[in-house]
Amino acid sequence: MLGGAISPIDGIGPDDLRIRQLVTRLADDTVKEVIIATDPNLEGEATATYLSRMLSPFGLRVTRLASGLPVGGDLEYADEVTLGRAFEGRRVVSE
Repeated sequence: MLGGAISPIDGIGPDDLRIRQLVTRLADDTVKEVIIATDPNLEGEATATYLSRMLSPFGLRVTRLASGLPVGGDLEYADEVTLGRAFEGRRVVSE
């Protein structure tokens, strides 16, 4: 919905995103959850953090898609942040 991410290098700030339209959609209290799906890079992290802080007064459930290791990925080439997120987003497979 936002159509981008905050990127100071590219001159894209919060005012350049479609946040007003998002807030308008949230005003009627029919939305119960906002799922943030941004790239797992610096701009995506900044955008997700900004949105989660901005949306907290609405009392909505704000979640973010998990990021981690792709299927078939080689652990040898994974960086610490990716491994950390994969670890944090783990779920029970069976008990």
